[in-house]
Amino acid sequence: MRNEILAAIRNVPRGQVSTYGGIARAAGYPGAARQVVAALRSAYDVPWHRIVGAGGAIRLRGDSAIEQRLRLEAEGVTFRGGRVNMRVHEHKFERTRSASKRKPKRKRARSRRATS
Repeated sequence: MRNEILAAIRNVPRGQVSTYGGIARAAGYPGAARQVVAALRSAYDVPWHRIVGAGGAIRLRGDSAIEQRLRLEAEGVTFRGGRVNMRVHEHKFERTRSASKRKPKRKRARSRRATS
Protein backbone atom coordinates (compact mmCIF):
# COMPACT_ATOMS: atom_id res chain seq x y z
CA MET A 1 0.00 0.00 0.00
CA ARG A 2 2.76 2.41 0.99
CA ASN A 3 4.63 1.90 -2.28
CA GLU A 4 1.53 2.61 -4.39
CA ILE A 5 0.86 5.78 -2.40
CA LEU A 6 4.44 7.01 -2.82
CA ALA A 7 4.33 6.22 -6.55
CA ALA A 8 1.14 8.30 -6.90
CA ILE A 9 2.79 11.20 -5.04
CA ARG A 10 5.79 11.07 -7.37
CA ASN A 11 3.43 11.35 -10.37
CA VAL A 12 2.25 14.85 -9.38
CA PRO A 13 4.18 17.23 -11.71
CA ARG A 14 5.80 20.53 -10.81
CA GLY A 15 3.35 23.41 -10.60
CA GLN A 16 0.41 21.16 -9.75
CA VAL A 17 -0.98 19.78 -6.49
CA SER A 18 -3.22 16.96 -5.36
CA THR A 19 -5.20 16.28 -2.20
CA TYR A 20 -4.62 13.50 0.31
CA GLY A 21 -7.85 11.86 -0.85
CA GLY A 22 -6.89 12.24 -4.51
CA ILE A 23 -3.60 10.46 -3.88
CA ALA A 24 -5.40 7.66 -2.05
CA ARG A 25 -7.83 7.19 -4.97
CA ALA A 26 -5.01 7.26 -7.52
CA ALA A 27 -3.13 4.60 -5.54
CA GLY A 28 -6.22 2.38 -5.57
CA TYR A 29 -7.29 2.92 -1.96
CA PRO A 30 -10.25 5.32 -1.91
CA GLY A 31 -10.98 6.59 1.56
CA ALA A 32 -7.41 6.06 2.78
CA ALA A 33 -6.35 9.69 3.12
CA ARG A 34 -4.94 9.07 6.60
CA GLN A 35 -2.65 6.39 5.22
CA VAL A 36 -1.32 8.97 2.75
CA VAL A 37 -0.41 11.18 5.70
CA ALA A 38 1.32 8.25 7.42
CA ALA A 39 3.27 7.40 4.27
CA LEU A 40 4.40 11.02 3.89
CA ARG A 41 5.63 11.18 7.48
CA SER A 42 7.94 8.21 7.02
CA ALA A 43 9.02 8.96 3.44
CA TYR A 44 11.94 10.90 2.10
CA ASP A 45 12.83 12.11 -1.38
CA VAL A 46 9.18 12.68 -2.39
CA PRO A 47 7.54 16.00 -3.35
CA TRP A 48 5.57 16.22 -0.08
CA HIS A 49 4.78 19.91 -0.60
CA ARG A 50 2.53 19.13 -3.61
CA ILE A 51 -0.01 17.33 -1.40
CA VAL A 52 -2.62 19.56 0.27
CA GLY A 53 -5.87 19.13 2.14
CA ALA A 54 -9.33 19.13 0.62
CA GLY A 55 -10.14 22.35 -1.18
CA GLY A 56 -6.46 23.30 -1.44
CA ALA A 57 -5.90 24.04 2.24
CA ILE A 58 -2.41 23.66 3.68
CA ARG A 59 -2.97 21.26 6.57
CA LEU A 60 0.49 21.52 8.12
CA ARG A 61 1.18 23.82 11.06
CA GLY A 62 3.91 26.26 12.00
CA ASP A 63 7.12 26.53 10.01
CA SER A 64 6.22 23.50 7.88
CA ALA A 65 3.15 25.33 6.53
CA ILE A 66 5.23 28.36 5.64
CA GLU A 67 7.83 26.15 3.94
CA GLN A 68 5.13 24.32 1.97
CA ARG A 69 3.61 27.56 0.74
CA LEU A 70 7.01 28.97 -0.26
CA ARG A 71 7.93 25.79 -2.13
CA LEU A 72 4.62 25.81 -4.01
CA GLU A 73 4.95 29.50 -4.89
CA ALA A 74 8.47 28.80 -6.20
CA GLU A 75 6.93 26.23 -8.56
CA GLY A 76 4.41 28.80 -9.81
CA VAL A 77 1.35 27.66 -7.84
CA THR A 78 -1.06 30.51 -7.10
CA PHE A 79 -3.16 30.95 -3.98
CA ARG A 80 -6.58 32.39 -3.26
CA GLY A 81 -6.36 33.49 0.35
CA GLY A 82 -4.85 30.65 2.35
CA ARG A 83 -5.75 27.97 -0.20
CA VAL A 84 -4.25 26.76 -3.46
CA ASN A 85 -6.22 27.76 -6.54
CA MET A 86 -7.36 24.20 -7.29
CA ARG A 87 -9.17 25.16 -10.51
CA VAL A 88 -5.83 26.02 -12.04
CA HIS A 89 -3.34 23.74 -10.29
CA GLU A 90 -5.12 20.49 -9.36
CA HIS A 91 -3.52 17.43 -10.93
CA LYS A 92 -6.07 15.07 -12.46
CA PHE A 93 -4.99 11.43 -12.37
CA GLU A 94 -6.05 9.02 -15.08
CA ARG A 95 -8.88 6.72 -14.10
CA THR A 96 -7.84 3.33 -12.86
CA ARG A 97 -8.97 0.18 -14.62
CA SER A 98 -11.17 -0.93 -11.73
CA ALA A 99 -13.00 2.40 -11.69
CA SER A 100 -13.60 2.38 -15.46
CA LYS A 101 -14.90 -1.22 -15.50
CA ARG A 102 -17.63 -0.65 -12.95
CA LYS A 103 -21.10 -1.47 -14.13
CA PRO A 104 -23.52 1.44 -14.32
CA LYS A 105 -26.17 1.51 -11.64
CA ARG A 106 -29.57 0.27 -12.69
CA LYS A 107 -32.52 2.51 -12.18
CA ARG A 108 -35.23 1.08 -10.04
CA ALA A 109 -38.59 0.58 -11.65
CA ARG A 110 -41.17 2.90 -10.19
CA SER A 111 -44.04 1.21 -8.47
CA ARG A 112 -47.36 2.08 -9.98
CA ARG A 113 -49.88 3.70 -7.74
CA ALA A 114 -53.31 2.29 -7.56
CA THR A 115 -55.73 4.77 -9.03
CA SER A 116 -59.06 5.07 -7.40
